[in-house]
Amino acid sequence: MVSRRALIGLGIASGALAATGGGTALAYSSAISKARVACDPSLSTIIPTRSGDLEYADAGSGTPLLMVHGTGGGFDQGLFFTRELLAKGYRIIAPSRFGYLRSSLPPDPSSANQADALVELLDHLHIDRIAVAGGSAGALSAIEFAIRHPDRCAALVPIVPASFTPDSEAITADNPPEGIPAAMALLRSDFLFWIGTAVASDLMVGTLLATDPALLKTVNAAEVARAREILRGILPVSRRADGLINDAQLAGHPAPSALESITAPTFAISVEDDRFGTAKAARHIAATVPNAQLTVFPSGGHIWLGHDHELFDQVDAFLTEIGYA
Repeated sequence: MVSRRALIGLGIASGALAATGGGTALAYSSAISKARVACDPSLSTIIPTRSGDLEYADAGSGTPLLMVHGTGGGFDQGLFFTRELLAKGYRIIAPSRFGYLRSSLPPDPSSANQADALVELLDHLHIDRIAVAGGSAGALSAIEFAIRHPDRCAALVPIVPASFTPDSEAITADNPPEGIPAAMALLRSDFLFWIGTAVASDLMVGTLLATDPALLKTVNAAEVARAREILRGILPVSRRADGLINDAQLAGHPAPSALESITAPTFAISVEDDRFGTAKAARHIAATVPNAQLTVFPSGGHIWLGHDHELFDQVDAFLTEIGYA
């Protein structure tokens, strides 16, 4: 859930904070230990695929849903975001995308190849068809899954999709995102990232999570805690760095997809004041995919603050309406 501009801004902010010495070694040790527990290898499984190792978690026992995490995530973020659906009785399959945690970064870590790897995961789990949700940059892989494997996709739910809009500038080999080499140093440092979360969390919410930090004063305590947990959940950032850098390339200037070819029932969701501008992308999906549905919340930023219950109630209602759940 991190944009190219946010990565560059975070590097500047964290460098300044490090220079002022924000936080003690003990506090950092405690924070990084908790972060490592949340993505401990005992909580996930690895399978071999044509693209290398693919990590995933499997939770719940009801109607299956494939949750493809956003930038800065992993299987742990996928499970965290879908707690509402787990509580409703869904089975959540949450992979770590290419370069995140224990999943490999193959030579061609494209969204299309990630979609193909997800099919291998379904084969391993003996699941013929599944509804797939993709958050932020994860929506790119979810969309490609629906396009490339229509027989395996029961429904598509792009959430705050970091996907193409007609005025987007697609990446080419001669047009890579700027700032990537500088961002690499930051993303390899758990300590620098922790300094930002510990000392300037509102700044991090505004940049990394693309959400106006003033909204934290307008929502209930549970939603404030959710926002803080999303931010802390990017740690250990060093184990997500390869995926973050790949996402900066894929989602910084997303390439167009054959949306018009999607046959799965589709429900696009975004938020009007998302600082990453995903409302425009969601509207483009809804206008292009045949018979797609759309919800755009008026406020809440990229992490839909104040709408977590409502968002997943709507996802559940959609999946029930189409006869999947």
